[in-house]
Amino acid sequence: MPDSYTDDLRLAHVLADTADSITRDRFKSLDLRVESKPDLTPVTDADIAVEDAIRASLKRARPRDAVHGEERDDTGWGPRRWVIDPIDGTKNFVRGVPVWATLIALMHGDEVVAGVVSAPALGRRWWASKDDGAFAGTSLLNGTRIRVSGVSQLSDASLSYSSIGGWITSGHGQAFVDLMRECWRTRAYGDFWSYVLLAEGAVDIATEPELALHDMAALDIIVREAGGRFSNVAGRPGPVGPGALATNGNLHDVAVEWLNPTYEDTAEVPTLS
Repeated sequence: MPDSYTDDLRLAHVLADTADSITRDRFKSLDLRVESKPDLTPVTDADIAVEDAIRASLKRARPRDAVHGEERDDTGWGPRRWVIDPIDGTKNFVRGVPVWATLIALMHGDEVVAGVVSAPALGRRWWASKDDGAFAGTSLLNGTRIRVSGVSQLSDASLSYSSIGGWITSGHGQAFVDLMRECWRTRAYGDFWSYVLLAEGAVDIATEPELALHDMAALDIIVREAGGRFSNVAGRPGPVGPGALATNGNLHDVAVEWLNPTYEDTAEVPTLS
């Protein structure tokens, strides 16, 4: 592992430990507070508590780094920025479904260089850093290297997504359904779960039409370091929308061709000032 990111990855695991202690305590709590954000998606007191705790830790440990999160305003400036999704899968969290996770990533410029996905209710964590591969396990010291599948034909491929509704409202429902019909198997594992399953070789294609940077950053490097490809739906590499398309690499170009998006590919990674 490059020395420049060794300490950062260790810190990301410490931040994930802090997040896990909060989310475990609040999961299925009878006094969990749930509100609707302006986009009508839910946010809980646990989401806010996790992001605030991570930001406080970063302020002490990396005071010069910028921070971009889902629930709070951007802070800091400069080439290094931490990207936080305090609870990816908040709807699952609210309903008592154990498939949710905290996503923590470090970017240098527009490149993700380290990332951790921690799903404490599943007892599992995934992580990666630049040029060091991707791993899954229970902790930094207890992990196994993971690798994407070698599937090379859509007719043999397993595809995972979050919902049909998002594709319909984005105007690309038919293209997505056409891709589904070409695949051997489709399942809506959803959220982060689709992408870490892909990194482990259990899924061959994972895609969603609309995602934000905090949804994608940590997943981007885990997929890439596991040997896969991560892009927007139009095929532009990186965690920059619109949407996300992750594959084992073999299937990437053909998946882009089937989706055939007409998106305006003008999205940029949020800048902090």
